[in-house]
Amino acid sequence: MSRAEQPSRRTVLAAAVAAAVVGPVVTAGVADAGDAAKAPARPVDYRAWTTFPDWRTGAAKGTRAVAGARPGVVIATAAGKTDYTDPHTGTTATWEYATWTSPVHKLSVPATEVIASWNAHTPAGTWLQVELHGTYSDGTQTPWYVMGRWAAGDQDIKRTSVDDQADDKSTVWTDTFAIDDATTGLRLVSYRLRLTLYRRPGTRRTPMVWRLGAMGSDIPDRFTVPASTPGLAQELSVPRYSQEIHKGQYPEYDNGGEAWCSPTSSQMIIEYWGGRLTPEQLAWVDPTFADPQVCHAARFTYDYQYEGCGNWPFNAAYAATFKGLQGVVTRLGSLTDLETLIAAGIPAITSQSFLKAELTGAGYGTSGHLMTVIGFTADGDVIANDPASPSDDAVRRVYKRREWENIWLRTKRYNADGKVVSGTGGVCYLYFPARPTARQCKALAAVGVR
Repeated sequence: MSRAEQPSRRTVLAAAVAAAVVGPVVTAGVADAGDAAKAPARPVDYRAWTTFPDWRTGAAKGTRAVAGARPGVVIATAAGKTDYTDPHTGTTATWEYATWTSPVHKLSVPATEVIASWNAHTPAGTWLQVELHGTYSDGTQTPWYVMGRWAAGDQDIKRTSVDDQADDKSTVWTDTFAIDDATTGLRLVSYRLRLTLYRRPGTRRTPMVWRLGAMGSDIPDRFTVPASTPGLAQELSVPRYSQEIHKGQYPEYDNGGEAWCSPTSSQMIIEYWGGRLTPEQLAWVDPTFADPQVCHAARFTYDYQYEGCGNWPFNAAYAATFKGLQGVVTRLGSLTDLETLIAAGIPAITSQSFLKAELTGAGYGTSGHLMTVIGFTADGDVIANDPASPSDDAVRRVYKRREWENIWLRTKRYNADGKVVSGTGGVCYLYFPARPTARQCKALAAVGVR
């Protein structure tokens, strides 16, 4: 679980954000990617830059597009130098930098929230920053918001979100841009993303970014969602890891394993796709600890400002450090979307919050928790690898479909004190191959990801 006894930044966000329009979630009856064309428009817009032509369309200052099997953007000639004082170590260092700024993307769904995510290689001595700049529906503009400062390792900088970013209309809550008062009708109608790539002066090293994207959404206020019709009975063979067996281990990373739902879930799907850590990479972990790869995932998803391992884009970026994988953060509209992905062999990591009584068989309540959806029973119930389990053997769970879809897709709920707090509105991480099959491409396109 993710700090089950503490208010999460999602709860704080929900106190500030309410959608202006109440309406149903998009649902469909059959888990077939071909049905996407028949479905109503989604309240979600995901846009990514991933191809060589994509990278050539941006505004480059010291960067260049690189072709090949996995196109990307790198430093060509540094645009300048800057000093950066790491707020978590107090160390100041000089870095060369170069930038790439995306074209303006007009959102198909004017958004109340935007979450950026990226996939990159950052060799030692390099790191990157992702920023967002948008235009509101009233014609005014946001400042440049930092959506993350990131490196795969933790020796050069401490990867971090940035607090205290706001104007009088919006705020960045850890990894999420949010309109402060959506009941006014104000929305974000377009945005640009800016990459700043950093390296130590005098070197030729460079980050390489393969994917940069953002999910914008306008999910209506809802305590319940319509029931979907089961359309698939299938289970994927995904490794099972418990976060709870790591309780007390490496407390410097969010107090140890009992808060490691996100990296534990990430590691399950990474290994499903064949990602493995080497003995050298795991050498720092106490050899008496079981499943050392989970400890590694916690360390290398940890956000030093948020003081947790649950930064959504940092988890997707971690997954993409494994050869042949990419990861995105988006929102889905129904369990039918999940069925479409499962049918194509793609499991998903979902974010939800609930009271103990709201999810039969869970045995706990939480203000924020990640688990891995790996399939559906013949009755349509959800098969999940739930890391909040006492052992690896106990991780596989079957949860009632109606209960599960409601706690995942709602945006509002009542906590144990009867106060209105947030639900995540269908947030999920999707990890999939850098070269997906035709069927996987079709399924991803059906849920709005390319």
